[in-house]
Order: sequence, then C-alpha cells, then structure tokens
Amino acid sequence: MNPVTLMWFRQDLRLQDNPALTAAISDGHVLPIYILDDTNAGAWQLGAASRWWLHHSLQQLDKTLDHKLWLFQGDPQRIIRQLISEHGIGTVYWNRCYEPWRINRDKGIKAELEKAGVAVHSFNASLLSEPWMNLKQDDTPYKVFTPFYKKCIQQLSDIDPLKLDSDTLTLIPCQQKQGKIESLNLLPKIAWYKQMEKIWSPGEAGAHERLIRFIQSGIENYKTGRDFPSLNAVSRISPHLHFGEISPRQILANVAQATHGHQIEGQVEHYHRELAWREFSYSLLYHYPEITTQNMNRNFDRFPWMNNAKLLSIWQQGKTGYPIIDAGMRELWNTGYMHNRVRMIVASFLVKNLGIPWQRGAEWFWDCLLDADLANNSCSWQWVAGCGTDAAPYFRIFNPVTQSQKFDAKGEYIRAYVPELRNCPDKLIHDPGSADETELAKHGIRLGRDYPRPVVDLKESREAALNAYKSLKE
Repeated sequence: MNPVTLMWFRQDLRLQDNPALTAAISDGHVLPIYILDDTNAGAWQLGAASRWWLHHSLQQLDKTLDHKLWLFQGDPQRIIRQLISEHGIGTVYWNRCYEPWRINRDKGIKAELEKAGVAVHSFNASLLSEPWMNLKQDDTPYKVFTPFYKKCIQQLSDIDPLKLDSDTLTLIPCQQKQGKIESLNLLPKIAWYKQMEKIWSPGEAGAHERLIRFIQSGIENYKTGRDFPSLNAVSRISPHLHFGEISPRQILANVAQATHGHQIEGQVEHYHRELAWREFSYSLLYHYPEITTQNMNRNFDRFPWMNNAKLLSIWQQGKTGYPIIDAGMRELWNTGYMHNRVRMIVASFLVKNLGIPWQRGAEWFWDCLLDADLANNSCSWQWVAGCGTDAAPYFRIFNPVTQSQKFDAKGEYIRAYVPELRNCPDKLIHDPGSADETELAKHGIRLGRDYPRPVVDLKESREAALNAYKSLKE
C-alpha cells in the first residue's frame, strides 16, 4: 500500500505555491486537514469578521480538493495523534506560522511526533524572508524599517512560485458528513456580514482575481493614489494574504510579469515597500513577542491613559462627530476593511485625541478586520501610538479635519459611509461641528439629531495629549 501523509493546512489555504502540500504529494497519498484551534489561541481566537472569511475560504479550499478536506475543531495535538493512529500516517507536513502561541504549540506537537517516530516537515509559505533570515551583521533583529527593507530586497533573487500539477494530487476520501464546515460554527448568529458577501470573494481564485484587478486598474497610480480612500488605487489583497490564499512570492511574480516594460518602476517599488512592512512586522513579532500587549517603548507604561468606555464605544460606532473618523469606523463595521490612510487617522484620534490605550483599538480591529493579522495589527497600532519601534513620534497627531480636506476633498468617501451627510456641501462636510448651524439646516442637517456633535475639541485634546507626553520626560 502507498504511504499516507498528513497535510495540515493552517494560514496557507491554497494549492499553488504551497511548499508543504507539494512535498506531501511527492511522499504518498495525502490526508488534508484543517483544525480550528480555539484551544491554544487564548486571547487570539479569530475575531468575528475573520471567522466569516475563514468559513468561506474553507468552502473554496474544500471545493478545489474535490470535497476531501477533513475539518476538525479542538486541540491539534490530540487530533493529529488520533489521525496518525487511525490511518497509519508516517509523515506530517505543514507550513510555518509565526504568532507566539502557534510557535509554542507547534514545537510541542513536533517534539511528540518525532519521539513517536513520525517525521515532521515544515516550510515557509507565508513570508519572503523568515524572521531569523533577515538580521543585522551582529545577528540582532532590525528595529528600523529602511535598513530592514534594503536587505529584504537583496534576498529576493528567487521569487518563482511553486507550481502544482493537480493531476498528481492523490487524496484520501473524506469520511465526514455533509455540513462539515457548518459544524465549525464560524458564522455569527447575527448576519451583520451581508454587506461583506457583496464585496469579497474569499478563496484562492478570489485572491488572484483581486490581484489582477489591482494590476489592471490600481498599480499605475499606487504611490500617490493609495492615500485617497475614494480611489481604486490599493490592492485590498490583505485578507487573502493573511489567510494564505495567495503568497507574497506569487504577488511579486505576477506584478513583475504584468508591469514589465510599462515604465512604472516607482509605483511597483512602492508596492514592494508595503509588502516589506508586513515582513518587518512579522520580524518584530517573532523577536519581541510581547508587542501584542506591551509597549515596545516601556516609558509609555507610565502614560496617563483615560480608559473611557463611553468614548471608546462612540469611536467604535462611528459617532464621533468627525466625518472622516465616522466613515472609517463604519466602513470597518460594514465591510470588514478600512483604507490604510483612514486606519492611521482613526487610530491617532483614539489614542491621542481620546486618550484611550492603543490596546483597546487593536482589540476592536482584531474583531472587525477581515485581515486581522497579529503582527501587522500590533505593530501598526504601536507605530501610531508612538510607543513602537521606528514609530511615528507621539507629537505627530493626525488632524481628522485637515486629513479629510486633503485626502477626501470632495467628500466622496465620507458620503459613501455617512449617508446623513450626503446633502452636505463640500465646504462643510469635513467639519460640520464647527459650521454655522443655520447653514447646515439648509441642507437638512441638525447637529445632535441628524449627525453627532464633535465628541472632543481637537485643539484642547491635542494639547492634553502633548502635555501627557511631556509628563513622561519629567
């Protein structure tokens, strides 16, 4: 009989450029599994939006595997042990993950399996360069992005993705009953996600379709256009990348091939930088696992945060009285996504104008974002808060009004997500709270009834934030 190998899918829900799957196929008949691990995840169980995406991504993966994907929920160590016993499995394959809790779990599983005489092979399928590969000359991790990026680029000599011939894929038939994906209970009882279904197509095919659309209509204006939330100038591929429906090597290879000879090297290079920021975040998470909850700059442990639950709720609901903030928070709730420029604005407002700890914002993003990525989420929030490595200085405070005027001058993004301001003229839409109320009334807007009054004064809250920052130095 042919040997049976176990392929454990994790954050690599694709067939192409999947090194663990390619290796497993060459070693025998494959039993493909996915395990929803809420047992070891602790505080980092998937948020509601991510669970919605995972449900549909697993559906697509199961379909491409001719409905032979086995699905489980619970402790992987126990589940894999049982599968090995039942199917006589001699080798287990997986692609590496880099979150601290997953690293600890995988080390324990590997040690047990090897002690039992079962071979374990793991691969890199998620990063261009793993965290221990891109180090300074003294073998310490980079804390500044630019030198990290320069070395990262030097290591990109081989980006040819692996190609899988599906005809060589011999899978063990799945014995689980119909409805196996539904049994994971990934979808919440309240179907708030209906809008997401109209926008997103989770799965490997959807990932490549979105990349093609970006190459065709976005990348030529990426460097400048990516700052304007109403423009179609960003890839929006981050949820696909997070769940491993597409690899960064595939992205680079496809972009390079499609843009060759188009003389848009500057645009492409800027897109490379954004992919490298993801790599940088993973490096920081690997070397400093405490950054998910603790300030990298420990001076901020003494910062006089407010922890105001009422203000946090107002921010979460998009009812702050500042249209660009409210548009961003409502985009997040309704679509599971927020434009990157707006992410920085809403994060700065929470931390610096409302004085609420960055951890509370990171927790909300974790639950609401389809691309909720522990490395990116933690590092990005610390960057905005000013307490991370290579962070924006704390005194850099995004003014939501001037940011809105600059990057959404005609209010197109605001009107898309704040319908009560659709009739507001351009000159008033960025800061209705300071506009003449008689003028607003002409357009059917009454503050406090049709649209909230500003929850804080920008000038006063900015001064309070700067004074709090100064207190750290005293």
